[in-house]
Amino acid sequence: MNIPARLKMIPLFAGLGDDDLAALQALAKVRECPRGELLFSDGEEAAGFFVVLDGKVKVFKLSSEGKERILHIVHPGGTFAEAAIFGSGLYPACAETLAPSKLLFLPKEGFLGLLAGNSRIAINMIAGLSRFLRQFAQQIEELTFKDVPSRLARYLLGLARGRRTTVELPISKSQLASNLGTVSETLSRTLRKLSEDDLIRVSGKCVEILDVERLEELAERCKEA
Repeated sequence: MNIPARLKMIPLFAGLGDDDLAALQALAKVRECPRGELLFSDGEEAAGFFVVLDGKVKVFKLSSEGKERILHIVHPGGTFAEAAIFGSGLYPACAETLAPSKLLFLPKEGFLGLLAGNSRIAINMIAGLSRFLRQFAQQIEELTFKDVPSRLARYLLGLARGRRTTVELPISKSQLASNLGTVSETLSRTLRKLSEDDLIRVSGKCVEILDVERLEELAERCKEA
């Protein structure tokens, strides 16, 4: 695998020269992880952060009762746990592989040393953290003001990105329910209702969007008082 070529395609490392990419490659460690490997736990001291080269990873929180709430699903090219190498230096959530995955691990001390002498990486890091803040703000807004049908509609439109009418769910329906802040039974009822209303057609993990305009209207709808 050509690690520098893969790093060039990752937003965090966009615009870096060959010398900087070589320095990153020397610092990074490739990890082959089976499905279901716990990468770190909430509150654990942060040793570094990760880049997903292949596979997928869920970042999640657990309630005191053990209920799981998925915060992010990270796909190839995505990074996670960058913020943990700053501040308190503790991981703020748990992370687990959802499939056999190839990850690039960047150790905290070495990366911070590289960051101190490279303004381009620092600027990219700030942009990446800002993007995560916007995503969290949107999640809070949706959980506060949107019901499950609206959240699901927005999720499906996000997968389609205005270019496709058929999308494939990248995670299981139980994981999607957790990601949307609901339970599997409610998600199943919502999918069935959207199908009955001819907004979508569901076949396994494939979802065909039948009426984009009505789905967009649903995505913008707020909870009824």
